[in-house]
Amino acid sequence: MDTCPQVVIQVREKLLHICVGGCWNRNIPWPQEAGDALRAIVDARISNVRLESTELVQWDSSLLVFLCQVVKAAKERSIPVQTALPHGLDRMLKLAFAVPPKEGSGRENHKEQLFARVGACVLGLLPRIGDFLSFLGELVFSFRRLLLGKTQMRLQDLFSAMHECGIQALPIISLTSLLFGLILAFVGAVQLTQFGAQIYVAGLVGIGMLRVMGAIMVGVVMSGRVGAAYAALIGTMQVNEEVDALSTLGVSPHDFLVLPRVLALMGMVPLLTLYADLMGLVGGFMVGTLMLDLNPMEYLNATVTMVPFKHVIVGLVYGTTFGGIVALFGCYHGIRCGRSAQAVGQATTTAVVHSIVGIIVATAVITIVCNVLGV
Repeated sequence: MDTCPQVVIQVREKLLHICVGGCWNRNIPWPQEAGDALRAIVDARISNVRLESTELVQWDSSLLVFLCQVVKAAKERSIPVQTALPHGLDRMLKLAFAVPPKEGSGRENHKEQLFARVGACVLGLLPRIGDFLSFLGELVFSFRRLLLGKTQMRLQDLFSAMHECGIQALPIISLTSLLFGLILAFVGAVQLTQFGAQIYVAGLVGIGMLRVMGAIMVGVVMSGRVGAAYAALIGTMQVNEEVDALSTLGVSPHDFLVLPRVLALMGMVPLLTLYADLMGLVGGFMVGTLMLDLNPMEYLNATVTMVPFKHVIVGLVYGTTFGGIVALFGCYHGIRCGRSAQAVGQATTTAVVHSIVGIIVATAVITIVCNVLGV
């Protein structure tokens, strides 16, 4: 008994006769004659193809794949195909071509050029900007209803959001700000100790933390901790159709879900910024007194003397802006989330990325404005 696949090719005038036999198994490679048969169909002299089988021991999908390729190649040249195969094999071959393939269902390896991808991103950016402005407009109307006393926001939701983004964030804010104050003091001490000006570490840490770095640290931590949580929470509600249920009941999702979280973050981030500034100053104080052998009272007096109060105000402006950015992007991507579990993950990741990029851009803009105003 032959355990190898066999293909016998005969050409009679304009008829291509293909006879298959032997044992066809997907673990056994096709014989060389299989490729010769496919190439023979391309011959312009061939006008008919006949498929037969003889001494066919057993077969699986590998034989069906070969016959499908033969029939497909013949159809491309509009050559009629006659079959004299076993009933089961002939039936499966006809079923393979019973329904034409759906247009566009196959995978394409086409790769767009760089300029095409950049152009598609630019063209797709305009609708997204319009959608974000629409979301922002809905939030403005929600805030207007709040001022008129007609909002559907619940105070308990506002207090719960304030507790989540305020008190519960203190441990991570304490750790990151303290360590950043230590790092900032060490970086300044490396250069200042060469000139015997260790005392200026107090001014460096004070101005750096109070003016901008404390707010940036809080903004980045809040974007990863709270902004991602908002996007995941509202996105999950979108998947479970809870947002649609609120709209059906006549409750504005912006009033009920977005407004309390935006107000909570914009109110608590400035307070967290002040706390982060304090922890950063403590970190600088530890380096100055323990590592640089500065007198504690001397360090405190230098901090008060070198750091004007205006830097505290500027830091609060940074913090309030960052709180609004984190809240807006977190809630926006949650509300616009798709209807699948994968979409929730994508919305969460996008919210964090956009929040951090927004914080960087806002920092550059506010810094330029402060320099122009001489603040």
